[in-house]
Amino acid sequence: MKRIVTIQDISCLGKCSLTVALPIISAMGVETAVIPTAVLSTHTMFQDFTYRDLTDEITPISQHWIKEGFQFDGIYTGYFGSVEQIGIVKQFFNQFRTDENLIFVDPVMADNGKLYPSFDLNFVQEMAGLCASADIIVPNLTEACLMTGTEYRTDYDEAYVKELLGRLKALGTRKAVVLTGVSLNSGKTGVAGIFTESGDYFSYCHEKVDTNYHGTGDIFSSATVGALMNGKNLMDSLKIAANYTVECIKATQIDGKKTWYGVNFETVIPKLIHALGK
Repeated sequence: MKRIVTIQDISCLGKCSLTVALPIISAMGVETAVIPTAVLSTHTMFQDFTYRDLTDEITPISQHWIKEGFQFDGIYTGYFGSVEQIGIVKQFFNQFRTDENLIFVDPVMADNGKLYPSFDLNFVQEMAGLCASADIIVPNLTEACLMTGTEYRTDYDEAYVKELLGRLKALGTRKAVVLTGVSLNSGKTGVAGIFTESGDYFSYCHEKVDTNYHGTGDIFSSATVGALMNGKNLMDSLKIAANYTVECIKATQIDGKKTWYGVNFETVIPKLIHALGK
């Protein structure tokens, strides 16, 4: 059985980050170790949530694992609460990287043309440095523009997407850079990317569901990692993850949950397993 570790925050209630990554990747047949960067009573779309920073626990956990001789087939990172955490995770990459494992970074920090409130341009710079240490990165358009100093646009064409991918490649990511939320045709959205060694461009589009739910990016990244750990190539993994995310949104629309709460990823897990061919 493959084993990955995912490093991100955990909300005790609400569907995002570790409360999404752990069940999805585990259901895909991959052992999922975790390092929580913070514990929240709920995700941040709720009012008056509690927050406990766990920065001081990351290094002791990793040192214990080194002592025990643990290794991982994949390392997957999501939301960090501070620049300090990014620096610690860079060290973690150096300590646990092997010739065979995969480092996957989702640089969660911005959307819709804006940084999340708690971040600044120093955080962006440090995140770009972390992406340089990764094998695969999956920023959205806003995150990609911030890390590359590119003007953010809502009206764009394929030439703009390819130029942005080229600038992401220049960060130093080892295997592939992938843009999420790419909409080049009306009623469609998807992903676009390039393989860093060959420079080959690829894309995948699917139906665009005209609503935005909290936590869908975490679902997409987690399903991608799970598919990669099941031996799927990157293109197939992205397709599986994108299609699964769409099905999760549709299931939630039927249920009528508020968009800020999260999606019913649990009810659609059988379809995800079927897509893996299991």
